Amino acid sequence: MTKPLTIKNYQQESHLFTQRTIAVFCLVLLLTATLILRLSYLQVIHHKMYSTLSQKNVLNIIPIAPNRGLIYDRNGVMLAQNIAVFSLNIIPAKVKSIKNTLQALKKIIAIFPHDIKNFNRSLKQHHPFDPVPLKINLSEQELAKFYVNRYRFPGVVIQSKMLRKYPLGEEVSQIVGYVGRINANDLSKVNQVDYSASNYIGKTGIEKYYEDSLHGRVGVEEVEMNAAGRIVRHMKRTLPQPGNDLYLTIDSRLQSFCEKVLGADNGAIVIIQPSTGQILALVSTPSYDPNLFINGISHKDYETLLKSPGHPLFNRAIRGQYAPGSTIKPFIAIAGLDSGAITADSKIYDPGWFRLPETKHVYHDWKPYGHGWVNVTKAMIVSCDTFFYRLAVTLGMNVIDQMLSRFGFGNDTKIDMPEALSGLLPSPEWKRNTLGHSWYTGDTILTGIGQGYLLVTPLQLAIGAAIIAQRGAYFQPHLLLKFQRPDETVMAIPNIEEIPIVLQHPQVWDIVIHAMQGVITHSQGTAVGFGRHPPYTVAGKTGTAQVFGKQRDEERSRMNIPKKLRNNHLFIGFLPVNQPKIVMAVVVEHASAADSLARRISDFYLKNCSQQDDPK
Repeated sequence: MTKPLTIKNYQQESHLFTQRTIAVFCLVLLLTATLILRLSYLQVIHHKMYSTLSQKNVLNIIPIAPNRGLIYDRNGVMLAQNIAVFSLNIIPAKVKSIKNTLQALKKIIAIFPHDIKNFNRSLKQHHPFDPVPLKINLSEQELAKFYVNRYRFPGVVIQSKMLRKYPLGEEVSQIVGYVGRINANDLSKVNQVDYSASNYIGKTGIEKYYEDSLHGRVGVEEVEMNAAGRIVRHMKRTLPQPGNDLYLTIDSRLQSFCEKVLGADNGAIVIIQPSTGQILALVSTPSYDPNLFINGISHKDYETLLKSPGHPLFNRAIRGQYAPGSTIKPFIAIAGLDSGAITADSKIYDPGWFRLPETKHVYHDWKPYGHGWVNVTKAMIVSCDTFFYRLAVTLGMNVIDQMLSRFGFGNDTKIDMPEALSGLLPSPEWKRNTLGHSWYTGDTILTGIGQGYLLVTPLQLAIGAAIIAQRGAYFQPHLLLKFQRPDETVMAIPNIEEIPIVLQHPQVWDIVIHAMQGVITHSQGTAVGFGRHPPYTVAGKTGTAQVFGKQRDEERSRMNIPKKLRNNHLFIGFLPVNQPKIVMAVVVEHASAADSLARRISDFYLKNCSQQDDPK
């Protein structure tokens, strides 16, 4: 059967085609208009903002960390160095699950909670394609284990970096200090651009005080990156400038020996070269290992340090504030002689006690039955308290304050170390403003023998003794000897001479120094532990500072008193007398070995260090 013939309606098809064409045209026109409007919005209205963002997406500046400057002692012994270590890093963008990766890594490498804590903190500060350190300073065994299992950990890489290390550890930690991870508080105090590639900053000691010099200047690398943060091309590189190497005035041999002689006792030793102000040793015991802090100390180790009864983080040499005891008597004697309150021949009778007229309170001498007739020389040699009770009353607190202040007590020592304290030089005004009480003559009496409110640091004692040794000349104490720039040029640090103490009667220096020699050599001298006949001339003064109660040492030795309640013992001295090479201050808490320690230190210095440590 033949199919029926269908005749096309060309007019209708033409009309339909025209309608569709117009619809498509309108749609294209609408889309084009939308595109033009959007382009206008981006390139005209917000041109500045998106232009900047576009540049950042294309070009990026990657900072390059500089090598930190090294630290040496005066003889070139390394105190702080940089060592190459291997670190385990994770590139977040290449890891499917960081949590699962960490769990798997723990099975082959020892990863501790503080490692993960530091990793999570760093994770927020890096791009997805940046390697973020998880554990620093891997051992050889850990490296081997990782490389065997490397195929299991895509996105986990090993990188080499420089890490701070302190070869002498505890021996110099109170001087050199340590570096630690930068935190927000640190960044607020420095140029953040310079620290954009640094993970560490000086936290204490020389590392902190000379941070600007040690850190160096950051380098930069200009790279082309895509929108996801991946580097596609390296453009330009500016190398970083290493930090300066520092040479300290410290003699590490003497420093080490001083720590050894203090042993298990808590205390401090400061040794100064009086003709320059250079510090040869600055010891505080107990101490701590600064290497613990570099990668972030564990909570357990930090708690151990904080709760240790010896307070190893506390720098006794510059922050310990002690009653000076009888080591203050040479300075009180100078005040009395120079003011004319006494002469070299002035004598008093010491019955073993002193009492103000019309009062009942008795101030006892350390020797129960007294020393008989004494002048200022004998009073210094036998450390007669009664003589200095009377002298303090005669002088008055204002005169005492003025003289002690001239010797640096109660003042900033200006040492190039952070957080050094200035002690306490009390006065009537201080007591009234601080404690709300009036000043009594009894306060002056106690100050005359180095008790009461008067507090000094071991560094201040050494400075005061240095001024006596130099007969009034005074050089600012300092720890930096010289620094060497990356181009190997060396800049020596000048010794800064302060305004000298000029006495009205210059012969007073000789009187006091002669008496201090007698403390060592006289048969009744209190420095029994130093030895009566050293093979060199030496001047010194012992001191005993009461910590608790009123018992004398003889009584304390017969009583079962806990060590922490026993007296502190001190010694200041210098040698040789005519041309002093060293001045020392020794403070031993709750023990009586300060003068014997001073003898051992003096012998060691003259035998092992004297020639090399001559003024330069």
